[in-house]
Amino acid sequence: MKLKPKVIIDTDAGHDDALAMMLLICSGKVDVLTVTTVAGNSTIDKVTRNAQAVLDLIESDIGIHSGQSAPLKRDLVVAEVHGESGIDGLDVTSTQYHMLGDAVDVMARLINENPGEITIITLGPLSNVASLLSQHPNIETMIKNVVIMGGAIEAPGNKNRVAEFNFFVDPEAADIVMRSSAPKVLIPLDPCNQIRIYPDAFMSLKGKKIYDPLMSMMEHFIAGIAKFEHVNAALVYDALAAYYVIEVDAYHTEPMDIVVETTGTHTAGMSVADRRAYSAHDNNVDVVTFIDRGMFETGLVECLSNAP
Repeated sequence: MKLKPKVIIDTDAGHDDALAMMLLICSGKVDVLTVTTVAGNSTIDKVTRNAQAVLDLIESDIGIHSGQSAPLKRDLVVAEVHGESGIDGLDVTSTQYHMLGDAVDVMARLINENPGEITIITLGPLSNVASLLSQHPNIETMIKNVVIMGGAIEAPGNKNRVAEFNFFVDPEAADIVMRSSAPKVLIPLDPCNQIRIYPDAFMSLKGKKIYDPLMSMMEHFIAGIAKFEHVNAALVYDALAAYYVIEVDAYHTEPMDIVVETTGTHTAGMSVADRRAYSAHDNNVDVVTFIDRGMFETGLVECLSNAP
Protein backbone atom coordinates (compact mmCIF):
# COMPACT_ATOMS: atom_id res chain seq x y z
CA MET A 1 0.00 0.00 0.00
CA LYS A 2 1.40 3.36 -1.06
CA LEU A 3 1.92 5.73 1.85
CA LYS A 4 0.25 9.14 1.67
CA PRO A 5 2.59 12.10 1.28
CA LYS A 6 3.13 13.93 4.56
CA VAL A 7 2.54 17.67 4.29
CA ILE A 8 2.54 20.83 6.34
CA ILE A 9 0.20 23.54 5.05
CA ASP A 10 1.65 27.01 5.68
CA THR A 11 -1.06 29.56 4.95
CA ASP A 12 -2.22 33.16 5.22
CA ALA A 13 -5.80 31.85 4.94
CA GLY A 14 -7.64 33.89 2.33
CA HIS A 15 -10.17 32.60 -0.20
CA ASP A 16 -7.82 30.62 -2.44
CA ASP A 17 -6.02 29.31 0.67
CA ALA A 18 -9.38 28.01 1.89
CA LEU A 19 -9.87 26.12 -1.36
CA ALA A 20 -6.34 24.74 -1.08
CA MET A 21 -6.85 23.56 2.49
CA MET A 22 -10.18 21.91 1.67
CA LEU A 23 -8.73 20.33 -1.45
CA LEU A 24 -5.79 18.78 0.39
CA ILE A 25 -7.63 17.65 3.50
CA CYS A 26 -10.78 16.38 1.80
CA SER A 27 -8.83 14.58 -0.92
CA GLY A 28 -7.87 11.78 1.45
CA LYS A 29 -4.69 11.49 -0.61
CA VAL A 30 -2.28 13.34 1.67
CA ASP A 31 -1.49 13.21 5.37
CA VAL A 32 -1.76 16.80 6.62
CA LEU A 33 0.31 16.83 9.80
CA THR A 34 -0.50 20.40 10.80
CA VAL A 35 -1.54 23.81 9.53
CA THR A 36 0.72 26.78 10.26
CA THR A 37 -0.28 30.38 9.72
CA VAL A 38 1.68 33.41 8.62
CA ALA A 39 0.76 37.07 8.26
CA GLY A 40 0.11 38.03 4.66
CA ASN A 41 -3.37 38.32 3.22
CA SER A 42 -4.33 39.70 6.63
CA THR A 43 -2.91 39.98 10.14
CA ILE A 44 -1.72 36.86 11.93
CA ASP A 45 -4.74 37.00 14.24
CA LYS A 46 -7.21 37.11 11.37
CA VAL A 47 -5.53 34.47 9.21
CA THR A 48 -5.29 32.08 12.16
CA ARG A 49 -8.99 32.58 12.89
CA ASN A 50 -9.80 32.11 9.20
CA ALA A 51 -7.78 28.90 8.95
CA GLN A 52 -9.61 27.54 11.97
CA ALA A 53 -12.96 28.50 10.43
CA VAL A 54 -12.09 26.54 7.29
CA LEU A 55 -11.12 23.49 9.34
CA ASP A 56 -14.36 23.81 11.30
CA LEU A 57 -16.34 23.98 8.04
CA ILE A 58 -14.96 20.64 6.86
CA GLU A 59 -15.08 19.17 10.38
CA SER A 60 -11.32 18.62 10.59
CA ASP A 61 -9.46 18.34 13.88
CA ILE A 62 -6.03 19.07 12.41
CA GLY A 63 -4.10 21.40 14.72
CA ILE A 64 -3.21 25.00 13.87
CA HIS A 65 -0.03 26.74 14.98
CA SER A 66 0.30 30.47 14.39
CA GLY A 67 3.61 31.82 13.18
CA GLN A 68 5.30 35.02 12.06
CA SER A 69 3.20 38.15 12.61
CA ALA A 70 5.27 40.30 10.25
CA PRO A 71 7.79 40.00 7.43
CA LEU A 72 11.42 39.52 8.44
CA LYS A 73 12.49 43.12 7.85
CA ARG A 74 9.43 45.05 6.66
CA ASP A 75 6.07 46.29 7.78
CA LEU A 76 3.19 44.02 6.84
CA VAL A 77 1.23 44.95 3.71
CA VAL A 78 -2.07 43.06 3.65
CA ALA A 79 -4.13 42.10 0.61
CA GLU A 80 -7.31 43.91 -0.36
CA VAL A 81 -8.86 41.27 -2.57
CA HIS A 82 -10.01 39.10 0.36
CA GLY A 83 -11.98 41.85 2.12
CA GLU A 84 -11.95 43.20 5.65
CA SER A 85 -12.03 39.80 7.37
CA GLY A 86 -9.40 38.35 5.08
CA ILE A 87 -11.94 35.77 3.91
CA ASP A 88 -15.19 37.68 3.32
CA GLY A 89 -18.20 35.46 2.71
CA LEU A 90 -17.31 32.93 5.41
CA ASP A 91 -18.90 33.49 8.80
CA VAL A 92 -16.03 33.64 11.29
CA THR A 93 -17.81 35.53 14.06
CA SER A 94 -18.08 32.55 16.41
CA THR A 95 -14.83 30.79 15.49
CA GLN A 96 -12.82 29.69 18.51
CA TYR A 97 -9.07 29.69 17.90
CA HIS A 98 -5.75 29.91 19.72
CA MET A 99 -2.68 32.02 19.00
CA LEU A 100 0.13 29.61 19.90
CA GLY A 101 2.96 31.39 18.10
CA ASP A 102 4.98 28.19 17.80
CA ALA A 103 4.71 27.42 14.07
CA VAL A 104 8.46 27.34 13.41
CA ASP A 105 9.15 25.09 16.41
CA VAL A 106 6.39 22.68 15.34
CA MET A 107 7.69 22.60 11.77
CA ALA A 108 11.18 21.79 13.04
CA ARG A 109 9.94 19.05 15.35
CA LEU A 110 7.84 17.35 12.67
CA ILE A 111 10.65 17.45 10.12
CA ASN A 112 13.12 16.01 12.61
CA GLU A 113 10.66 13.24 13.45
CA ASN A 114 10.05 12.49 9.75
CA PRO A 115 13.36 13.17 7.96
CA GLY A 116 13.06 13.28 4.19
CA GLU A 117 9.31 12.71 4.26
CA ILE A 118 7.62 16.10 4.68
CA THR A 119 6.57 18.51 1.96
CA ILE A 120 5.86 22.05 3.10
CA ILE A 121 3.16 23.69 0.98
CA THR A 122 3.50 27.46 1.27
CA LEU A 123 0.40 29.47 0.39
CA GLY A 124 1.50 32.84 1.79
CA PRO A 125 4.67 34.86 2.37
CA LEU A 126 7.69 32.70 3.17
CA SER A 127 8.37 34.26 6.58
CA ASN A 128 7.80 31.04 8.53
CA VAL A 129 9.89 28.85 6.24
CA ALA A 130 12.73 31.38 6.07
CA SER A 131 12.73 31.55 9.88
CA LEU A 132 12.79 27.75 10.03
CA LEU A 133 15.80 27.58 7.71
CA SER A 134 17.62 30.37 9.56
CA GLN A 135 17.03 28.96 13.03
CA HIS A 136 17.77 25.34 12.06
CA PRO A 137 20.67 25.49 9.56
CA ASN A 138 20.82 21.76 8.81
CA ILE A 139 17.11 21.20 8.40
CA GLU A 140 17.01 22.02 4.70
CA THR A 141 18.63 18.64 4.02
CA MET A 142 15.76 16.91 5.85
CA ILE A 143 12.88 18.48 3.91
CA LYS A 144 11.43 16.41 1.10
CA ASN A 145 10.14 19.40 -0.86
CA VAL A 146 8.90 22.96 -0.53
CA VAL A 147 5.98 23.64 -2.88
CA ILE A 148 5.69 27.40 -3.18
CA MET A 149 2.85 29.51 -4.52
CA GLY A 150 4.76 32.63 -5.39
CA GLY A 151 6.68 34.66 -7.88
CA ALA A 152 6.14 35.80 -11.43
CA ILE A 153 8.54 34.86 -14.21
CA GLU A 154 7.29 36.66 -17.30
CA ALA A 155 3.81 37.62 -16.09
CA PRO A 156 3.32 41.11 -14.66
CA GLY A 157 3.21 41.39 -10.89
CA ASN A 158 -0.04 41.53 -8.97
CA LYS A 159 1.32 43.82 -6.23
CA ASN A 160 3.95 45.98 -7.87
CA ARG A 161 4.90 46.02 -11.55
CA VAL A 162 6.88 42.80 -11.40
CA ALA A 163 6.29 41.08 -8.05
CA GLU A 164 3.69 38.53 -7.02
CA PHE A 165 2.03 39.29 -3.66
CA ASN A 166 3.69 36.63 -1.47
CA PHE A 167 7.19 37.55 -2.63
CA PHE A 168 6.37 41.28 -2.44
CA VAL A 169 5.23 41.06 1.18
CA ASP A 170 8.46 39.43 2.37
CA PRO A 171 11.20 39.52 -0.28
CA GLU A 172 13.92 38.77 2.24
CA ALA A 173 12.17 35.57 3.28
CA ALA A 174 11.66 34.54 -0.34
CA ASP A 175 15.35 35.19 -0.99
CA ILE A 176 16.40 32.95 1.92
CA VAL A 177 14.17 30.12 0.77
CA MET A 178 15.18 30.35 -2.87
CA ARG A 179 18.87 30.33 -1.95
CA SER A 180 18.49 27.30 0.30
CA SER A 181 19.43 23.81 -0.85
CA ALA A 182 16.01 22.41 0.05
CA PRO A 183 14.24 20.92 -3.00
CA LYS A 184 11.71 23.42 -4.29
CA VAL A 185 8.84 23.67 -6.76
CA LEU A 186 7.54 27.12 -7.65
CA ILE A 187 4.02 27.74 -8.91
CA PRO A 188 4.18 31.35 -10.17
CA LEU A 189 1.51 33.68 -11.50
CA ASP A 190 2.27 32.74 -15.11
CA PRO A 191 0.36 29.42 -15.29
CA CYS A 192 -2.09 30.39 -12.53
CA ASN A 193 -3.37 33.36 -14.51
CA GLN A 194 -4.41 31.01 -17.31
CA ILE A 195 -6.86 29.09 -15.11
CA ARG A 196 -10.10 30.80 -14.16
CA ILE A 197 -12.71 29.12 -12.02
CA TYR A 198 -16.40 30.05 -12.12
CA PRO A 199 -19.08 29.29 -9.50
CA ASP A 200 -20.85 26.77 -11.71
CA ALA A 201 -17.81 24.49 -11.30
CA PHE A 202 -19.13 23.67 -7.83
CA MET A 203 -22.78 22.96 -8.70
CA SER A 204 -22.37 19.22 -8.12
CA LEU A 205 -21.65 19.98 -4.45
CA LYS A 206 -25.12 21.43 -3.87
CA GLY A 207 -26.71 19.89 -0.79
CA LYS A 208 -23.42 19.50 1.07
CA LYS A 209 -22.65 21.49 4.20
CA ILE A 210 -19.79 23.27 2.44
CA TYR A 211 -21.84 24.37 -0.57
CA ASP A 212 -23.43 27.60 0.66
CA PRO A 213 -20.32 28.88 2.51
CA LEU A 214 -18.16 27.94 -0.48
CA MET A 215 -20.41 29.78 -2.93
CA SER A 216 -20.51 32.79 -0.64
CA MET A 217 -16.72 32.85 -0.41
CA MET A 218 -16.39 32.52 -4.18
CA GLU A 219 -18.87 35.35 -4.74
CA HIS A 220 -16.86 37.70 -2.53
CA PHE A 221 -13.54 36.49 -3.93
CA ILE A 222 -14.61 36.97 -7.54
CA ALA A 223 -15.87 40.46 -6.67
CA GLY A 224 -12.47 41.26 -5.18
CA ILE A 225 -10.61 39.80 -8.15
CA ALA A 226 -12.82 41.79 -10.52
CA LYS A 227 -12.15 45.01 -8.60
CA PHE A 228 -8.41 44.68 -8.18
CA GLU A 229 -7.36 42.29 -10.98
CA HIS A 230 -10.04 43.15 -13.58
CA VAL A 231 -10.87 39.46 -14.10
CA ASN A 232 -14.45 38.25 -13.61
CA ALA A 233 -13.52 34.83 -12.28
CA ALA A 234 -11.67 33.25 -9.37
CA LEU A 235 -7.91 33.06 -9.77
CA VAL A 236 -7.28 30.21 -7.35
CA TYR A 237 -3.49 30.45 -7.05
CA ASP A 238 -3.09 28.53 -3.80
CA ALA A 239 -5.40 25.68 -4.80
CA LEU A 240 -3.26 25.23 -7.92
CA ALA A 241 -0.16 24.94 -5.75
CA ALA A 242 -1.87 22.46 -3.44
CA TYR A 243 -3.05 20.21 -6.26
CA TYR A 244 0.57 19.68 -7.37
CA VAL A 245 1.06 17.36 -4.38
CA ILE A 246 -1.98 15.33 -5.38
CA GLU A 247 -1.61 15.07 -9.16
CA VAL A 248 1.84 15.99 -10.41
CA ASP A 249 0.95 14.73 -13.91
CA ALA A 250 -1.24 17.81 -14.39
CA TYR A 251 1.88 20.01 -14.31
CA HIS A 252 4.82 20.72 -16.57
CA THR A 253 7.96 22.08 -14.91
CA GLU A 254 11.23 23.61 -16.04
CA PRO A 255 14.37 23.91 -13.87
CA MET A 256 15.40 27.53 -13.46
CA ASP A 257 18.01 29.70 -11.80
CA ILE A 258 16.01 32.28 -9.83
CA VAL A 259 16.99 34.97 -7.36
CA VAL A 260 14.67 37.40 -5.57
CA GLU A 261 15.13 41.17 -5.70
CA THR A 262 15.21 42.64 -2.18
CA THR A 263 16.43 46.22 -2.69
CA GLY A 264 14.86 47.60 -5.87
CA THR A 265 12.71 50.70 -5.46
CA HIS A 266 10.28 49.48 -8.12
CA THR A 267 11.15 45.79 -8.17
CA ALA A 268 11.20 44.50 -4.58
CA GLY A 269 10.00 40.91 -4.56
CA MET A 270 10.69 40.32 -8.24
CA SER A 271 11.55 36.74 -9.21
CA VAL A 272 14.57 37.19 -11.46
CA ALA A 273 15.13 34.17 -13.68
CA ASP A 274 18.39 33.79 -15.60
CA ARG A 275 17.14 33.28 -19.15
CA ARG A 276 20.50 33.95 -20.85
CA ALA A 277 21.49 31.28 -23.33
CA TYR A 278 25.19 31.90 -22.73
CA SER A 279 25.05 31.81 -18.92
CA ALA A 280 26.03 28.79 -16.83
CA HIS A 281 22.78 28.47 -14.90
CA ASP A 282 22.76 27.31 -11.30
CA ASN A 283 19.22 25.95 -11.36
CA ASN A 284 17.75 26.09 -7.86
CA VAL A 285 14.03 25.45 -8.37
CA ASP A 286 11.61 23.56 -10.61
CA VAL A 287 9.15 26.12 -11.98
CA VAL A 288 5.67 25.13 -13.09
CA THR A 289 5.11 26.46 -16.60
CA PHE A 290 1.79 24.76 -17.46
CA ILE A 291 -1.18 23.36 -15.54
CA ASP A 292 -3.86 21.21 -17.16
CA ARG A 293 -7.05 23.09 -16.35
CA GLY A 294 -9.37 20.16 -17.05
CA MET A 295 -7.44 17.82 -14.75
CA PHE A 296 -7.30 20.46 -12.03
CA GLU A 297 -10.96 21.44 -12.12
CA THR A 298 -12.10 17.81 -12.19
CA GLY A 299 -9.74 16.91 -9.36
CA LEU A 300 -10.74 19.91 -7.28
CA VAL A 301 -14.44 19.03 -7.38
CA GLU A 302 -13.75 15.34 -6.80
CA CYS A 303 -11.74 16.15 -3.68
CA LEU A 304 -14.33 18.60 -2.37
CA SER A 305 -17.05 15.99 -2.91
CA ASN A 306 -15.58 14.17 0.11
CA ALA A 307 -16.33 17.16 2.34
CA PRO A 308 -19.36 17.24 4.67
